[in-house]
Amino acid sequence: MKKILLTLAVVLGIQCVTAQEGVPVYLDYLTDNYYLLHPSMAGAAACGKVRGTVRQQWFDQSDAPNLQTLSFNTGVGENSGVGAILFNDRNGYHSQTGAYLSYAYHLQVGGGYEDLNRLSFGINAGMVQSRLDESEFDLTDFDPIITGVLRSDSYWNIDIGASYFFKEFYAHFTVKNALFQNRDLFSREFESTNQRRYIATLGYLFAPRNSKWQWEPSVLYQRTDRTAEQFMDFNAKAYYDLNDTSVLYLGLSYRQSFDGAEYLDGNSVQEQNLSLLSPILGAKIDNFTIAYTYSYQFGDIRFDSGGFHQITLGIDFLCRKDRWSCNCPAVNL
Repeated sequence: MKKILLTLAVVLGIQCVTAQEGVPVYLDYLTDNYYLLHPSMAGAAACGKVRGTVRQQWFDQSDAPNLQTLSFNTGVGENSGVGAILFNDRNGYHSQTGAYLSYAYHLQVGGGYEDLNRLSFGINAGMVQSRLDESEFDLTDFDPIITGVLRSDSYWNIDIGASYFFKEFYAHFTVKNALFQNRDLFSREFESTNQRRYIATLGYLFAPRNSKWQWEPSVLYQRTDRTAEQFMDFNAKAYYDLNDTSVLYLGLSYRQSFDGAEYLDGNSVQEQNLSLLSPILGAKIDNFTIAYTYSYQFGDIRFDSGGFHQITLGIDFLCRKDRWSCNCPAVNL
């Protein structure tokens, strides 16, 4: 029989993979919101975009991880883009809220205006407040670090990134938390000033002739600098054109962590990595977007049999009439 305390320790270890400083990397980027991850996508699309996402894990568990984001980005002139992100992330006794402002510059590197061959650079600048609620901790179990109050600390940081689009191919690379900043939430003796993360994305869209279907495989890789935690997302999306301004899309994403957490199974020590399978269903009807994502966790050790639910709502505005002469939903829709 697996011991309860060890089970909880494994769950906490697994959750650390996705409990990052700043906006956590879940799968909301696949619901038409690459701007959440890559500041170079600010104003990259033919329309301005507002996107709101709510993510909830384990509905029947109190203090379960949950995330809310609200983002906005739009083009300014022919070559610039601006944007803003608000987020609230809670994971048990830990929580963080933050806000970012973004600027991106888009440089056409070849072809005419209608031919998509563009290199973009972007930067986020933002403030994050982290909190640790120790008010329910047992103060009789003495630990000099525990104060029994709500502790909080704020810091600012920047993200920098670049994107490249060539017709149906795209690539993004972003450095999150590029600066080393002190965060005095626990103790400087135990906390690192380095919360830097690296995120890379590659994808291609296949569009058969005379077909309403389009197919988009992509991969995402993330690495945390200090702890060397890593994971990859392997994604596949299918788009079905309803008309010139509306599309239905289906997707499937598989996330695999490279880092395992050990647990005791009887008398033997086992290791389990984070593995998530996430189907996605979404639609863009004229200027409105709606999407739902469900994530199921594999493995012998799970906190709950339920999964992770995510809903995205969005609206586009100030859309340009001229579009790129390619099948590229990230910038044409």
